[in-house]
Amino acid sequence: MSIARSVAEQLERASWIRRMFEEGARLKAERGADKVFDFTLGNPDVDPPPEVLATLARLAAEHPPQIHAYMPNPGFPAARQAVARHLAAKTGLPFTQDHILMTVGSAGACNTFLRSVLDPGDEVIVLAPWFSEYPFYIQNHAGRMVVVETDDQFLPDPARIAAAITPRTKAILLNTPNNPTGRVYPAEVLRGIDALLRSLDHPVTVVSDEPYTPIVFDGRTHPEVVTLIERTVIANSWSKTFAIPGERIGYLAISPRLPEAAALFNACAFSNRVLGFVNAPALWQRVVTETIGVQPDISRYQHRRDRMCAALTRLGYEFIQPEGTFYLFPKSPLPDDVAFIRLLLEDGVLAVPGSGFGRPGYFRLSLTVPESVIEGSIPGFARAIERRFPF
Repeated sequence: MSIARSVAEQLERASWIRRMFEEGARLKAERGADKVFDFTLGNPDVDPPPEVLATLARLAAEHPPQIHAYMPNPGFPAARQAVARHLAAKTGLPFTQDHILMTVGSAGACNTFLRSVLDPGDEVIVLAPWFSEYPFYIQNHAGRMVVVETDDQFLPDPARIAAAITPRTKAILLNTPNNPTGRVYPAEVLRGIDALLRSLDHPVTVVSDEPYTPIVFDGRTHPEVVTLIERTVIANSWSKTFAIPGERIGYLAISPRLPEAAALFNACAFSNRVLGFVNAPALWQRVVTETIGVQPDISRYQHRRDRMCAALTRLGYEFIQPEGTFYLFPKSPLPDDVAFIRLLLEDGVLAVPGSGFGRPGYFRLSLTVPESVIEGSIPGFARAIERRFPF
């Protein structure tokens, strides 16, 4: 039996993140783990907050009735009510449980929404650089990805977005704080997108992919996209907030300001089931119901950002200092970012080329690593930038 042509084509351009992660595993087996400095995967290395672990242990020990049973397709009412109260307090919008669906992570939320609104050939605008899985999410549901470049500061340009909109445009995927750049989109930029969408003669909805919203640095407050852009749905998860990406717990929130909110909720509840996700993990729905207000300690991420930025600046690398997330997106010293990644590999430093995020000429570093990895990698970064000149 042959595999589908579409999957074969996707495998050819599959995620650079995973590809480099696998290369790292090979190098560690070859050279020893202490000689490999792996910045590829955004896999939090900190522990979940103590309150979350304590709640998990208590609920597992108590074993409430029906804890492992099916529940309504959108999730437990108590969990949806907790998310709705949390969002209403943050945004001032009248969220209720009928605007919330519990999902298998933010990825599940994005796919549930796209499955619910896309007909074959409908278009989804994605801003470059983008999260590397977005093209596959759109193709999953027979959509067409339309790429719009951000400006030289990695910020959205409403005029460029306007030029890309056609009668087939259904959605815009927005990710702030942004993976891979670490940029936090300012309120005035978001208001510009809202003004654009209000001027259109057909509805276009922003999907605000928000797993990094609690991870912002230097005392910043992250603007609430759903309050600034009327036509918004939120895809979110606790993967980064609680450092539990393997648990796959998140939600889709439909803005109460969407006139079609009730119909969209019903469509997403159906899609959540037929996509095979069925329900978000039952035990974790109960955990987040009780711990939704817990904030992560981001001090280690900020310390790593500061240490890495100081080292790379001293060596001559160029980048915009991240305002959030745990990523750094420097400019490649070589025009060919893949060639530069190979230079880093010679010294056991693993990074992901910007080509994997739709922005060649850059590379991404994930700072979910021990400080010893940062310190050990600095000689490799120094040698790689020195060796660029023969190219």
